[in-house]
Amino acid sequence: MNGDLLVGWPSQEALHDRPIGFALGQLRQREGQVFLVLALVIGALTGSAVVAFILLTERMGMRLYPVGGAPWRRLLFPVVGSLGIGYLLYRYFPDARGSGVPQTKAALYAREGRITLRTVLGKFFCTSATLASGIPLGREGPSVQVGAGIGSVLGRLLGLRSEQVKNLIAVGAAAAIAAAFNTPLAAVLFSLEEIVGDLHAPVIGVVVLASATAWMVLRVFLGNHPLFKVPQYQLVSPAEFAVYAVLGVAGGVVSAAFAKLLRMRERFLRFPQKTVWFQPVVGGLLVGVVGWFVPQVLGVGYGFVGDALNGNMAFNLMLLLVVLKLLTVTTSYASGNAGGMFGPALFIGAMLGGTVGTAAHHLFPAYTATPGAYALVGMGAVFAGIVRAPMTSVLMIFEMTQDYAVIVPLMIANLVSLFISSRLQHEPIYEALAVQDGIHLPSAKTRQRSGQRKVIRVMQTASQLLPAEITVREALERIRSSEFKTWLVTDRRGVVGVINLSRLERELAEAADKKLGELVDALVFPHVHPDQGLDLALERMGANQIEILPVVNRADVHKLEGVVTLRDVLDAYGVTRA
Repeated sequence: MNGDLLVGWPSQEALHDRPIGFALGQLRQREGQVFLVLALVIGALTGSAVVAFILLTERMGMRLYPVGGAPWRRLLFPVVGSLGIGYLLYRYFPDARGSGVPQTKAALYAREGRITLRTVLGKFFCTSATLASGIPLGREGPSVQVGAGIGSVLGRLLGLRSEQVKNLIAVGAAAAIAAAFNTPLAAVLFSLEEIVGDLHAPVIGVVVLASATAWMVLRVFLGNHPLFKVPQYQLVSPAEFAVYAVLGVAGGVVSAAFAKLLRMRERFLRFPQKTVWFQPVVGGLLVGVVGWFVPQVLGVGYGFVGDALNGNMAFNLMLLLVVLKLLTVTTSYASGNAGGMFGPALFIGAMLGGTVGTAAHHLFPAYTATPGAYALVGMGAVFAGIVRAPMTSVLMIFEMTQDYAVIVPLMIANLVSLFISSRLQHEPIYEALAVQDGIHLPSAKTRQRSGQRKVIRVMQTASQLLPAEITVREALERIRSSEFKTWLVTDRRGVVGVINLSRLERELAEAADKKLGELVDALVFPHVHPDQGLDLALERMGANQIEILPVVNRADVHKLEGVVTLRDVLDAYGVTRA
């Protein structure tokens, strides 16, 4: 076990001043063993939580939608469920909205590893009720936040430093995926590839241990059953690779459409705060109306995925479900319902693959496999395109089905889908959703930056501030004697934009009475974060023709932590004044 993971306990002197100081002092000498025990505990607790999640949603769903139940249930329960849960999320559990993966990454990179117990409980119960009512979101993303939250709560309870708590978040996330999908290997890869962003992270040992523990808990309670039962497939002809490539193209297009439809979430976020509690009913109402006519839209729909994998669904129905699921899932998520995107991605992928496979088998029956094989590959292609985790997708599908025959077609379709979706939608979906919430997660490129010239080392207190409510004329009067040519625009939220002297002078002739807040975009404006490099700050100053950049918090883009000036950057690089 890497010792660097297990530092940060209170000092010996502080420990022995407490009633339990001696016991903690002994634990401090065995930090490696303690972290291993924590991995086991987090794995067991997370596995148990996921099992409870599965049983609770399934049993609640069976009570609300009994076999042969009246059609009015399909209209009423999604609306009532989204309305009630919307109020609970607004009033008591604001951090439990959404899928859970962006929130977990935000806790890891922007909130010092902090996920509260209230959020864990709220995520568990609100998402259970939401999914049981028929809202077509997934349980896997919320499980990630619950597992990560268990790790965060335990780590903070034991007094670990934030770096230690962050490691436990990755541990809990892996345990959650292992139990939710019954895929322990893919869970490890997902935690390192998507959550941590480093396949060589030193936390890999405890991540593997927690994943295996959660998987064993799942097996003990629910038995040894793969998530989907599928027949064995074989490659009929090498010509099929071309069809799988076409499926990859279709998967990439659908994945990009999924991400672009989620932009409607920005519109919901712009509505007044007092409307937040009943916004989820928009998604519930759409689901109810569509579910009245097409009940297959309701819920996660893994049973229908199994039908597609076994070739038991009609072409027209699968094609219809691709479109309807896209609309209902994105609207439900954008309007603020609690639930994830993993399950819907697999559902849409299965229906898309089944559609392509049915058409291909009809046109070339002697050279193509049955539609079920394409449904299986389609699941991986759409998952890879939406989540942008292609290797996790390959390993996950393999573990789910325990069928190695589709690995190569799956790899081809995944890579094509990833290429197409990344060209049509440049920003990964979880980063885009976080930005909508004012949270800027570090990209892979940012995490790989090395060196000591960081913004935090040279930033200073901000003094170049202008209120957003003043006019252009008033602003020019205030800055008449200032030595600066760039100022930050602020309102009650904090910083909302950057404006320079030349822009103000241009606006004076055309709209002198226009307020500064109307000249800036509060969602997108030039800024840097404390952990970013000075080279990036210099690049953004040049691109925007400004000499001052606001330094903002990753968890809240409007929270001003300081400023960095062009002079600061040049001094840091040893460039002296002429």
